[in-house]
Amino acid sequence: MGEPYFPVRLKARYAETDQMGVVHHSVYPVWFEVARTALSHAVGLPYVEWEKRGVLLMVGELACRYRQPARYDDDVTVWVRVGQVASRRVVFEYRVEGPDGSLLAEGETRHVVVDRATGHPTVIPAELRESLGRSPF
Repeated sequence: MGEPYFPVRLKARYAETDQMGVVHHSVYPVWFEVARTALSHAVGLPYVEWEKRGVLLMVGELACRYRQPARYDDDVTVWVRVGQVASRRVVFEYRVEGPDGSLLAEGETRHVVVDRATGHPTVIPAELRESLGRSPF
């Protein structure tokens, strides 16, 4: 898809850090989800609407490369974009930047679209597929 990244600004909370004040590695996937959700709202089709239409985005793979630590009270920006859309799969790409714009982490999530009732993979409905191609700007 190659669309521009959509920014989501967050503040690193105390509960997300370890004893050294560094954001724990397990927090980044949560931040990825926050960004994905914000992107779905920005393109006009919130994730809750996917569920109402009977499909779910199930995470099949998650990758995160940590470059530098985020610390307590840092203002971070999680950049998200749709990287790929196939008939039954969506890939989201992420970049996490610190307050000075430095790259803290980058990653991606690969999702399988499943039927809510059966849990089996299904084809992405046309309206939902179209929303993935919309610009959030």
